[in-house]
Amino acid sequence: MEIELLEKENTPENVIEHCKAVYEKAMKIAANFDNVDKDLIRKGALLHDIGRSRTHGITHAIKGVEIARTYGYPDDVLNIIERHIGAGITAEEAVKLGLPEKSYVPQTLEEKIVAHADNLISGTKEVDIDFVIEKWRRSIEDSDDNIERLKKLDDELIKAFEE
Repeated sequence: MEIELLEKENTPENVIEHCKAVYEKAMKIAANFDNVDKDLIRKGALLHDIGRSRTHGITHAIKGVEIARTYGYPDDVLNIIERHIGAGITAEEAVKLGLPEKSYVPQTLEEKIVAHADNLISGTKEVDIDFVIEKWRRSIEDSDDNIERLKKLDDELIKAFEE
């Protein structure tokens, strides 16, 4: 159903393929946890970039929430869409970026899993944390706080399960 919705909203094909890859990565991460809602992760991962059917700017998360809300998706899915950008955006950072002033930092395990799966997928290819850190250092002004949140997310969701 979510793929059909992406298509109905004229989401670019490359974005749909990215969403599928994020879903696959999110399911791999979710396999480490007994207490996650995999159906919620599926919906959130597949719809996280639906706002890119309207804009490719940072506001795609806000637009995505608006779109998904019109289709009756519940708040837990909307929160994944809204909070998937990077390792989250604080209220202070949101103001600097021109977003409504509020926290966009993932709160629930499902939100964290989708956000981090998105971090670890570039286009449709899986990348490692070092690749993401280097990319953020080059592209995000004052990236230190963002990188710290990214490392914390990676420690919680990935490194804790490595042998």
